[in-house]
Amino acid sequence: MEIGAMVIGVVGVAGTLGAALLTQRGTERAKRREIELLRGQEEVRESQVLRRTCYIDLNRDARQFTTALNRHLHAMQEPGVGGADSDVLEAAKDAHRDRYSQAQMIAPDEVLARARLVNRALYQLYGQVKRLERGAPEPGETIQTAVRAKDDVWELIAEMRAAMRQDLGVAGGSVSA
Repeated sequence: MEIGAMVIGVVGVAGTLGAALLTQRGTERAKRREIELLRGQEEVRESQVLRRTCYIDLNRDARQFTTALNRHLHAMQEPGVGGADSDVLEAAKDAHRDRYSQAQMIAPDEVLARARLVNRALYQLYGQVKRLERGAPEPGETIQTAVRAKDDVWELIAEMRAAMRQDLGVAGGSVSA
């Protein structure tokens, strides 16, 4: 009888201690899962903020590069292109290049495909403008073809912006310039 009572007592104490350990382990696992979930949510939020900032800057810099090209085209039609105008164009080109490089590391494929089209069109237009400025245009290149190409860039920028808005979950990713 005494051995039976001892065994029952030992089993009872072991059960009580085991239950406490199991409860503690379960609580620790639940806390770890909660922390991992919160970290995951924070990473998603940080990624979206980073993309949004990049998209805002890329959209702005593409628009400023296009505007600088437009102003440069207008200045070329006027007598004597000023050096300051060229400096503004070069600064806008450099800013766009830097922002596009950042987008290449952040943007998903759909947005990057649109940004690539804008980048290519801007640099083709830039090359055409510079050749016209030097008086060495390629066959078919005129101020008028450059102006039409510039107008096409605005449409590409609008499409890029719509892809960015869609990626960010902004309703109504409009394509108007």
